[in-house]
Amino acid sequence: MGEIVMQKILILGASGLVGKALIDEFTNEFALYGTYFSSLTSLPNDKQFQLEVKQIDKLKEIISTIKPDIVISCLRGEFDQQLRFHKELAKELQKNSSRVYYFSTTNVFDGDLSRSHTETDIPTAESDYGKFKINCENMLKEILDERVVIIRIPAIWGKNSPRWSLIKESIKNNTVIDVYSNLVCNNLLDVQLAKQLRFIIENDLKGIFHLGSVDMMTQGQFFEQIVSKLANEKSLLRNRLYQDKVDTFYFRLNSNRVDIPSSLQCTNQEIISYLLE
Repeated sequence: MGEIVMQKILILGASGLVGKALIDEFTNEFALYGTYFSSLTSLPNDKQFQLEVKQIDKLKEIISTIKPDIVISCLRGEFDQQLRFHKELAKELQKNSSRVYYFSTTNVFDGDLSRSHTETDIPTAESDYGKFKINCENMLKEILDERVVIIRIPAIWGKNSPRWSLIKESIKNNTVIDVYSNLVCNNLLDVQLAKQLRFIIENDLKGIFHLGSVDMMTQGQFFEQIVSKLANEKSLLRNRLYQDKVDTFYFRLNSNRVDIPSSLQCTNQEIISYLLE
């Protein structure tokens, strides 16, 4: 028996919240490489590279050295630079059979908050961020076609996430947290996202995915459940109306796909329980 050759995965933005979770989840199954902007990752030194979005030549050099089977992009950075970066990445990968998993966002639908959106809905954005992500999704699909998989994600939480730290800081310093009582949002854990993406990769699933909590809860309810367990001070939360209207708004991804097993899905309650563990 010859040895099993592991697929090579390059994680762009491996030092961020999502990148770190992916490294933890993927370590034993794949040959991992990663890029970071300022802080090192937990990968061996010869498997990680300092890279900024403006360094296109360095990106090409890394690609030609590693020859990754899969590139996962969870990069942050200035929008125009990112768009150019991803265009050059796609053109570079056109030459081989690599697949790209691109992290996008609920914001691609922030031009219509009247309902939740599924994978088959045409994105419509109002924010610059949402418009940039739509442009990037479309450009990648144009160049790589089926070889790009779009992963749209909501607010990501984790034990070391900035969102979680902010809540704990606010409680410690007794500072008010503004929340919307009429904005229905999805949430997702970093560790859960990593498991879901691993399933998508291992089963070679294609297309667009909407990941996030499967049930509905307003932002106000979500924060209230957390704060009430961590502090006696309910008054820390200041409920506001989104757009100063009493209507219900949906900043929420819905999925009409059936290929992610329910054992890998989660509810808001499960996310809250995990964070409070």
